[in-house]
Amino acid sequence: MVEICPKCGNFSPDKTVTDNTIACPKCGHSWEFLRLPLFIVTGASGVGKSTTVHALQQMSREFVCLESDMLYSIMPHETPGDYMAQTEAMMAFSRDVMQCGKPAVWSRAGNIQMLSNAYGTRFFSGIFVLALTAGEAELRRRMTEGRGIADLEWIQGSVDYDRYFSEHDNIEGVYYDTLDVSKLTVQEAARELERWALGKL
Repeated sequence: MVEICPKCGNFSPDKTVTDNTIACPKCGHSWEFLRLPLFIVTGASGVGKSTTVHALQQMSREFVCLESDMLYSIMPHETPGDYMAQTEAMMAFSRDVMQCGKPAVWSRAGNIQMLSNAYGTRFFSGIFVLALTAGEAELRRRMTEGRGIADLEWIQGSVDYDRYFSEHDNIEGVYYDTLDVSKLTVQEAARELERWALGKL
């Protein structure tokens, strides 16, 4: 909505964004919008992304907390193009929601590398990613005991993903911070997430 030209109705993804001003190349009209940072909480399956983000929403009214699975459930998810479309939808939804004056925090497991190349990136003052990690033993416990997951391939894939986050600081040029939640309660993890996000504002 915010990127649709209020003068000529141009809704094409062709806008120029400079600071908090959007310009339409079709008619030359420009208008202001609220440009805020976008926060992404990522990590392996079962590490506690959704739980932590949900706890943040309960303890703070400074953010709009959202779950990317809502897009996964209603949009195609078979190809890289599908996942880029989900990324663009997440950004479009976020930039509209943020006009209420609060930044969005998304729980999102994969395809972090797409954040930097999306058209929607230009509408945010920054995109910040926090990867939750737990270590192999704790992650296996959380997946099997916490979520009842018995698929060994799924578990091993998550363990490998968790290890990647622990041993690196970026995915294809998209940098992230990490938070070890292995010994944290949900509330403690949410407080750390809040502290991290507020520090980026």
